[in-house]
Amino acid sequence: LIHFYKRILITMAESKDTGGGSSESGGGGRGSSTGGPLGSPAPPTCLVILGMAGSGKTTFVQRLTAELYHKSKQPYVVNLDPACREVPYPANIDIRDTVNYKEVMKQYELGPNGGIVTSLNLFATKFDQVLELIDKRVKEKSTEYVIFDTPGQIEVFTWSASGNIITEALAAKYPTIIIYVMDTVRSTKPVTFMSNMLYACSILYKCKLPFIVTMNKIDIVSNNYAVEWMKDFETFQDALAGETSYVSNLAQSMSLALDDFYSTLNCAGVSAVTGQGLDEFLAAVDKARMQYDEEYRPEYERLLKEKERAGGGAGQGEASKDGGAGASGGLCHTKRREVELPENIADDVYLRHPGDEEEEYVEEQYDEEKEEESREADSFNRYITNRENKLINQMINSKKVVAFYLHQLCTSFFVVRVKDTTPGIAT
Repeated sequence: LIHFYKRILITMAESKDTGGGSSESGGGGRGSSTGGPLGSPAPPTCLVILGMAGSGKTTFVQRLTAELYHKSKQPYVVNLDPACREVPYPANIDIRDTVNYKEVMKQYELGPNGGIVTSLNLFATKFDQVLELIDKRVKEKSTEYVIFDTPGQIEVFTWSASGNIITEALAAKYPTIIIYVMDTVRSTKPVTFMSNMLYACSILYKCKLPFIVTMNKIDIVSNNYAVEWMKDFETFQDALAGETSYVSNLAQSMSLALDDFYSTLNCAGVSAVTGQGLDEFLAAVDKARMQYDEEYRPEYERLLKEKERAGGGAGQGEASKDGGAGASGGLCHTKRREVELPENIADDVYLRHPGDEEEEYVEEQYDEEKEEESREADSFNRYITNRENKLINQMINSKKVVAFYLHQLCTSFFVVRVKDTTPGIAT
């Protein structure tokens, strides 16, 4: 995976050197991050939606997409969840068209979570094609937002290689913002709230990108309590004082360490069901976009120039073997030695776009009705077998009872006849 990721960055560095012009300003406008000609379209803002399982990420993506369509800002949506049965929004790129989740589980003998992580790893090997499709869409039509819906297994973006490849490849080319969706209903307890904030803090320092905590489901429980806990340290300490569990001691110790984390954290309360708070969320996205242009992008340009001066250019293959894509930290901070990978590692995956011509390969469709009928037939056969065995046992028991009473009746009748016919013989 790191090998393919290096190829992506080398290709982008070469296109930057020969593409005619580069971004010079430190702050940079919306059109200054592409490195293209002056009249090129503004690069879109990439929103990577992360969050715990059940926090409402997919529903939030559906509501956000509908809101952008309503405002005539048609987004480009990418589904990265290979295990979902269906998506409630129009997906321009769907990982299910690239990787067969069930076949991955079967071939690699994995469980559900392992199958999702492996599917993302396979998809990451073709992520350069995703970038090409996004470029094609931006040239053809003005696109302001590119939305990535991720699976509920948050460990994919906390320690897996595919999460690093996706976020760092996007951040090297487009303004990228991490959206952490938090469930306000399940975070009303101080200990649970602290666990969510620790997850958010770990993702922030791992990705090193603009970060927005989106507090979902405010139509059920308002997010005012969470905002107050983040702004007022003593209020959160008072709430923790009422906790009697052992983990509350850890939460009290960690809350002081996260006080600086809260001070610069962007947060917004939304409702994925009613659409409440989406305007405030989009305003927070614009603020994070400016933060990327003013802080993150100039830092990346500086590190890239240092790498070019130190190693003789990022396009040389030999110089990039030891340093890798992230030898100097910053946006691309992964530092690993390249490993030998088979050349045909990605031959069995492909990327199909809705606008492309139909592929000759037809993916095996999931027949839900057939599987349901199979389960019902198996259940009915088991019922018939159990019923048959039960009736047989009842008949056997009934025969035993009848035989016993017949035996008793015959014995009594024989004794009576003997008494009547031979009165002189003892019974």
